[in-house]
Amino acid sequence: MTELRKRIDEAAQAVKNVCSLEPGVGIILGTGLGALAKRIDVKARIAYADIPHFPTSTVDAHAGELVLGSLSGKFVAAMSGRFHYYEGYSLQQVTFPVRVAKALGIGVLIVSNAAGGLNPEFRSGDLMVITDHINFIGDNPLIGPNDESLGPRYPDMCEPYARDLVELAERTAIERGVRLQRGVYLACSGPCLETRAEYRFMRTIGADAVGMSTVPEVIVAVHSGIRVLGFSAITDECFPDALKPVNIDKIIATANGIEPTLGEIVATCIERLEV
Repeated sequence: MTELRKRIDEAAQAVKNVCSLEPGVGIILGTGLGALAKRIDVKARIAYADIPHFPTSTVDAHAGELVLGSLSGKFVAAMSGRFHYYEGYSLQQVTFPVRVAKALGIGVLIVSNAAGGLNPEFRSGDLMVITDHINFIGDNPLIGPNDESLGPRYPDMCEPYARDLVELAERTAIERGVRLQRGVYLACSGPCLETRAEYRFMRTIGADAVGMSTVPEVIVAVHSGIRVLGFSAITDECFPDALKPVNIDKIIATANGIEPTLGEIVATCIERLEV
């Protein structure tokens, strides 16, 4: 047994000792999905500090607990608060909760983030379903010895976001009269935002939105055999020739305005999942 496998098993067992529920769906309650926690019929809340080997989020807007319960008729494990590379954690630490969620039984992972819009057709307040990603973090959570019991040495990334789940999200949005953009998410390390030249380059290589999270978790999910559905809340416009300084309060307000709509879409998608 590798050291990573041992840590995963210890963390999963600690969760099972509190709640025996076996979740089929994992949710990372990033920006745009925080309010979804209120919809969960909660069976247990476990502080990250009480789960062996879990890191602790240092971002003010992120809670730090694992929520177990039912949502839309499915058992879920929701991570209220995520971790970021820019906080000083390794990508192995950032993605550890995904490993634990897999050990608990999840087969589908739903992720969300705040992102700057690079596509000129996007506007602040839009929602985007992620169809693919570009890893500009400069690191990979799979670097190092591989544990074959967790996943293959060379996982294929031709479809990191399950096409059928993307289509499910798009159908759900259409039914609700919601304009859902689709596009490629690019992840940087952060914490600084990008320059005009960097935004121009990112758009040139095919990115539609840029942020500082999600990609590491998705890489580990794919490595673990988990199917992924991802969303970006477009909180600001990153157009190089019309760039303005970022107003964090405005970004937070925009994200809060997106939450109810994204929450409805995700709740409906979960109801329709076969897990």
